[in-house]
Amino acid sequence: MKISIIIPVYNEVNTILTVLKKVNYFDEFEKEIIIVDDYSSDGTLELIEKYQLTNQNIKLIKHSKNLGKGAGLRTGIKAAENDILIIQDADLEYDPKDYSKLIKPIIESNADVVFGSRFLGGQSVRVHFFWHYLANKLLTLLTNILMNMNFTDMETGYKVFKKDIIKKINLKEDGFGIEPEITIKLCKEKAIFYEVPISYYGRSYKEGKKIKFSDAIKALICILKYTFKKN
Repeated sequence: MKISIIIPVYNEVNTILTVLKKVNYFDEFEKEIIIVDDYSSDGTLELIEKYQLTNQNIKLIKHSKNLGKGAGLRTGIKAAENDILIIQDADLEYDPKDYSKLIKPIIESNADVVFGSRFLGGQSVRVHFFWHYLANKLLTLLTNILMNMNFTDMETGYKVFKKDIIKKINLKEDGFGIEPEITIKLCKEKAIFYEVPISYYGRSYKEGKKIKFSDAIKALICILKYTFKKN
């Protein structure tokens, strides 16, 4: 079994090297690391290029302008070659130590997709923004109602896929709307979903958090848009 770890990156100079070291520490499966730099301007790209010199399993793809997380994921998914694809954010909110439990349902239970849930319990989760939590819960609830599912964390940054199922769908969103788009389109494909509890170390805006209230509104629009639109 081989895995492809896709890391969309934009201006994460303070965290990217730590994330890459954590990802590289995971050696349970053979892996390729696909970094998609979304036109970083803070020195992130230079750090990645230097790190790549001594780590041959890293494939670096550079966007010629800033396009958004969704565009980064599309680029990374297109480039991925291995059996299982893992989405890894470039900050320190999600810890690669959870990879084994994320991959397990695909190997043992024939899952097509695994979501790492911050709300299932049993793991360390930073107490954080109430309004972000509420927006997440409302967006997840709406998705559950429309798709007849029971997700606890649709907006999670940890999503894992079998290669064939994620490459089967045609993704369009450039920004954070990619999360509901992926979920709804895979629901329509009758993918087999699992959730597992993960640790979560949410950061503040001072620490570099990028998602805003406006992104929740865009996610809401995407949920409605892709529910009533054919894949």
